[in-house]
Amino acid sequence: MLAAAGCTTTGPVEVISIDEAQGTQENISSLTNVIRNNPNDPKAYNTRGSAYGRAGEFNKALADFNKAIAIDPNYYQAYANRALVYRGMGDLSAASNDYNKALRINPRYDVAYIGRGNMYRQAGQTNNAFNDFQAAINLDTTDPRAYNNRGLIYQTRGQHKLAIEDFSTAISLSPSAPLPYSNRGLSYLAQGDDENAFADINKALDLDKTIAEAWVNQGLVYEKRGELTKAKRSYAHAARLDPDYKPAKDGLARVS
Repeated sequence: MLAAAGCTTTGPVEVISIDEAQGTQENISSLTNVIRNNPNDPKAYNTRGSAYGRAGEFNKALADFNKAIAIDPNYYQAYANRALVYRGMGDLSAASNDYNKALRINPRYDVAYIGRGNMYRQAGQTNNAFNDFQAAINLDTTDPRAYNNRGLIYQTRGQHKLAIEDFSTAISLSPSAPLPYSNRGLSYLAQGDDENAFADINKALDLDKTIAEAWVNQGLVYEKRGELTKAKRSYAHAARLDPDYKPAKDGLARVS
């Protein structure tokens, strides 16, 4: 049950984490004015591309990143940002090419290692993903995703002590991010530490009640305790949030 719930999903595509993403849909018009006044400024296109990416307007984002790269072919941030949009569009080959270009230009760019690692994890290439997260950590990254996602790989390998250490580091870097709490709770549960598991999972839900994985993990704790009615309620809530989330459906099947 723990293996099924822990790491079968890759999480949402991280468009909201596009590097240099300062814009949202609300200020795209102001960014357009910046570009109108600075038509040869690659950073202006990169920033607006990031805003389009946040808004899910991938084709417009690609056009802006293409323009930024045309102006400055060594703009490694734009390559990494464009790669993230390609991931969102499901074009992992193009994403890989762009991450590789970014890292050739700047081999110390931790964001590109993390992004490429997430792409590898999405594709099921966990060893390659692990190596990229490790590379970012070796560069002393302060991005919590590197630790959280390396922790997920430790978790799938059954190395829960190491996973807990990584999730704890991710939490220290971003205390308001819910997923590392939920993930750490699952590893505590795997170690038989129900009390800490329940505390972490409930903390994740306090921070964000829309995460199906956290509701499933809460269900697992209740199920382990034999509180099947409560477990069923948690699994059902997860299934309402994400009707295609298999661990939620499997949990409901077990306790119904």
